[in-house]
Amino acid sequence: MTQETLQVNARSYRWMLRPIVIVCVDGCEPAYLDAAIAAGVAPYLARMRKTGADLLADCVVPSFTNPNNLSIVTGAPPSVHGICGNYFFDRELGQEVMMNDPKYLRAGTILAAFADEGAKVAVVTAKDKLRKLLGHKMKGICFSSEKSDEATIEENGIDDVVNMVGMPVPSVYSAELSEFVFAAGVKLMESSRPHLMYLSTTDYVQHKAAPGSPAANAFYAMMDGYLAQLDALGATIVLTADHGMNDKHGADGSPNVIYLQDVLDEWYGPEKARVILPITDPYVVHHGALGSFATVYAPDEFTAAQWIERIKQVPGMESVLSRAEAAKRFELPPDRIGDIVVVSNRDTVIGTSASRHDLSALEVPLRSHGGVSEQRVPLICNRPVTGIASSRRLRNFDALDIALNHAQ
Repeated sequence: MTQETLQVNARSYRWMLRPIVIVCVDGCEPAYLDAAIAAGVAPYLARMRKTGADLLADCVVPSFTNPNNLSIVTGAPPSVHGICGNYFFDRELGQEVMMNDPKYLRAGTILAAFADEGAKVAVVTAKDKLRKLLGHKMKGICFSSEKSDEATIEENGIDDVVNMVGMPVPSVYSAELSEFVFAAGVKLMESSRPHLMYLSTTDYVQHKAAPGSPAANAFYAMMDGYLAQLDALGATIVLTADHGMNDKHGADGSPNVIYLQDVLDEWYGPEKARVILPITDPYVVHHGALGSFATVYAPDEFTAAQWIERIKQVPGMESVLSRAEAAKRFELPPDRIGDIVVVSNRDTVIGTSASRHDLSALEVPLRSHGGVSEQRVPLICNRPVTGIASSRRLRNFDALDIALNHAQ
């Protein structure tokens, strides 16, 4: 350690006095914790909330995986780090692309900064889409459950992960993908004892199972056991989520979808508008690329202003904003969002064209996220925290601030 505190993205962080573990539980609507604790299947989480800090926070909107994980590890909103979706329209390339390449990052991570100062840092994420972003310029261990059998010292800072964890490589569409993350975290804490560890799961279960359901409670019971082990190993744990999750279907189980590209094509003719869905990633089986946030590219600013007023009248829309309004309200980089930002309400999702969404793999009624209605997330710590003003608006990207500055 060369100094007592580090400055990262205009925020100050104290050096860790004991191991710090930040857990991002993908899709963890606060009701999941309430239900699991009420059912008696999560005794450690119950104790954590009772004897530590039991807080709520707001995630970043769009309430999707990549923007929020990068906000947590940078301690800053997308207007600073640049990652404002899983997917976007790159104006320079003139192409729709995945935003999982580190070249799109505009800020360094807290993890990399501590590693540069000599801290032992480890990152375990469920899906490989996040690994390179989370581990950007970071010296240490960084691997995914999905590609754990391919981990090498050169690329990931570790090898032979599958033998270390003692689990086979899980299916990307399984609860075990997240369990592998927790199991690996415990093994790493036992063996190499990182100063700082970041664990990030997948929301496969949350997309399929509502709070209090048997599958959901089983997932949180599994998680509870691993968190208790990390606690017993002396770690300070802060648990939060990248976003919540809500039902997005009618009473008959069919999805409530606004196919916005179809709507705009019907109004103004084909190819006048381009609708982008930032939820899009390689893993669409459980949500069909349907979420509650979309951006629209219009031919010009004057046209966009006219379209906004008309889109506002579409049933199921919660807010329809200009680029400038959305960038200000949601702290987004204006050059990476459309001319119009649309957010649907709690029980509705937005698609492009009906013909472009394959919903045949949806085995259960659609549950998804992306909007303001999925913004509230847990922010809990296994130790009491001090020095946080009651008037402060807490964000999920305050997790490292709480762990390092308020729980030590």
